[in-house]
Amino acid sequence: MLKVENLQKNYGEKLQFEALKGINLSVVDGEFVGIMGPSGSGKSTLLNLLATIDQPTKGQILLNGTDPGSLDQEEIARFRRRELGFVFQNFNLMPTLTVEENIVLPLTLDGEKISVMKKKLQILAEFLGIEPLLKKRTAEISGGQAQRVAVARAMIHRPGLMLADEPTGNLDTKSSKDVMNLFKQLNEQEATTILMVTHDPLAASYCKRIIFIKDGELVHEIRQMRGQRDFYEKILSELARIEGVDNEF
Repeated sequence: MLKVENLQKNYGEKLQFEALKGINLSVVDGEFVGIMGPSGSGKSTLLNLLATIDQPTKGQILLNGTDPGSLDQEEIARFRRRELGFVFQNFNLMPTLTVEENIVLPLTLDGEKISVMKKKLQILAEFLGIEPLLKKRTAEISGGQAQRVAVARAMIHRPGLMLADEPTGNLDTKSSKDVMNLFKQLNEQEATTILMVTHDPLAASYCKRIIFIKDGELVHEIRQMRGQRDFYEKILSELARIEGVDNEF
């Protein structure tokens, strides 16, 4: 479903900074993958490239056989709306729209029929438990509810890949767990493929595989084998090793 080959990203002209140094990565249908690493390691750069928000210096990204780098601006915009779903730390909801208007926005931009939009909205709102929120404005709902709405907007067009950038970063502990349980539910019950950048070991423990990045390179990966609690401990241990914490004491 997703294949990344020798992905490189440099910034600057005379004094170039290598944000990514030849990333190779594959994600299969139905995976729930987390990306972790120290600040400045290249996590967000990688996500921006996968999201087609930025272009790589070298290398190739293939999503279901399509290389977004070969598309013009109009085709990229259409590709982004139809093939990708986005969940951000700051929700990125439109304050002038109601909850239901925010959710169906990708379908509206594609000119979908109103009857089709209503049917998709009804099914998704019921699944996510946000039916009572649909007529409200975004200012009237909590952070946890807003992130559920953001997930609904990301899923309304059934994208091939959902990208999440620190989705629990602005949430309290309970809301974070609620959102991560929702991600787990989407992955296990709907076979949604999810790629999530996070710094939170607890959020990461909901994933099935964690890829660690340091200094623009993939340095290690681990898989959940013996349940979430054991995976959480492995994540903590690996983060400590990668960030050199053991050597500071």
